[in-house]
Amino acid sequence: MANSGQKVVLITGCSSGIGLRIAVMLAKDEKKRYHVIATMRDLKKKDKLVEAAGDAYGKTLVLLPLDVCSDESVKQCINNVKDRHIDILINNAGVGLLGPVESISIEEMKRVFETNFFGVVRMIKEVMPDMKKRRSGHIIVMSSVMGLQGVVFNDVYTASKFAMEGFCESMAVQLMKFNVRLSMIEPGPVHTEFETKMMEDVAKMEYPGADADTVRYFKDVYLPSSTDIFEALGQTPDDIAKCTKKVIESSSPRFRNLTNSLYTPLVALKYADETGGLSVNTFYNLLFNFGPLMHITLSILKCLTCSCLRRRTISPN
Repeated sequence: MANSGQKVVLITGCSSGIGLRIAVMLAKDEKKRYHVIATMRDLKKKDKLVEAAGDAYGKTLVLLPLDVCSDESVKQCINNVKDRHIDILINNAGVGLLGPVESISIEEMKRVFETNFFGVVRMIKEVMPDMKKRRSGHIIVMSSVMGLQGVVFNDVYTASKFAMEGFCESMAVQLMKFNVRLSMIEPGPVHTEFETKMMEDVAKMEYPGADADTVRYFKDVYLPSSTDIFEALGQTPDDIAKCTKKVIESSSPRFRNLTNSLYTPLVALKYADETGGLSVNTFYNLLFNFGPLMHITLSILKCLTCSCLRRRTISPN
């Protein structure tokens, strides 16, 4: 139970990665300003979180089961919170999907949207009425630069993030009238166990339904380039957690928050040309025409840029 003056923070997807680090960072806040409700679909996967939380577990951090893909689970979770009172909702739960779209079934695509889009909508629908009634609250949504700029072979994942960005951009206008803030956190590549395993798995998979050239482009061109980008520009879950904490504690939180300043020019390409040709052609040339040059450039960037630049997080204030 939260102490007087503590803000109640509910976070989805806390079994590992970004969600785990946000939960632990807030729970270990030196001023003990937060009562963290960390949630995950399967509480059997709680060990890493409990270990990382240390003495905070059971004090400023508690656990609840939550499956964002289930209406019943979402309602039951919020009902288990005292007075259903949540000051800050952090929508972090998400899944990835990578590969030639011809080889991805519609059912697989639906599963991505069920978590990445409808899971967020479920959570917001459940906590929003109380926040509006109290004229107070902050909703954080873990998005991605892929919610702003499409990336080849990430078609379905990107689409789910675009949908979420559009939904939240629309909701933010209404919520402002009720003094409820909505903020998007938009990381680029982040080094997590999930991402590492996914990249290893997709390199070994077969892709029935996709032609040989497309599979070759995916495995021999895209995957090596993606690995280079992760190594040169990737942030850590702690970097994203620090950024999220800054947004929470800002006196005037921004709606969009890119966590990696090195991605700003890439996103800006899209808005510099209303026809869309500039960004599409640039990414095409980088991948298919200037691949070796990009590899060399990223290798140099990795060597020259210090970690404080590559992992630089935003300063909302």
